[in-house]
Amino acid sequence: MEIVSTQQRKKIHPHKFTLWVAIGSIVMMFAGLTSAYIVKSQQASWQAIVIPKIFWYSTATILLSSLTMQMALRSFKDREMRRYRMLIAITTALGILFVVLQYFGFQQLWDSGITFRGSSAGQFLYVISGLHVLHVLGGVIALIVMFIKAFFGLTKNYSSVPVELISTYWHFVDVLWLYLFVFFMWIG
Repeated sequence: MEIVSTQQRKKIHPHKFTLWVAIGSIVMMFAGLTSAYIVKSQQASWQAIVIPKIFWYSTATILLSSLTMQMALRSFKDREMRRYRMLIAITTALGILFVVLQYFGFQQLWDSGITFRGSSAGQFLYVISGLHVLHVLGGVIALIVMFIKAFFGLTKNYSSVPVELISTYWHFVDVLWLYLFVFFMWIG
């Protein structure tokens, strides 16, 4: 009996496994897109892009949200529900702020003449960053659902799996943005 329960504890939760498969797929997609960006950037007609300063603020925002997400996860596991609610609310607000800052950053790029129809660099930038924003919006929606459940949920579920899933995903989109930000600053 003890062997069976030990084996069950070593198994990965099916939702976590699915998330990791999805993350692997997303990583491959962005690796392919950034590789194509590097190859295309060697063309003579390539126009370098200067990244607006507002992206530094959005980067700091998503880093801070990753910290608050980790603290929320810890609070949930420690059954500090009041602190968890506060931290999940802050994380949700920071996630929304990140999207808003991204919008303003891309608006600045557009206003400076870097449009989707203009240069290849602009096209790649909008496609790659747009795909990232879609993934962040998915994370923000999940955070909003967690927020609603934390404050208005009628059933009390103390399984940490949902919080662990959103935490893992949120850290992933954070690291992905860091990669893209450094990539566009260095290669762009």
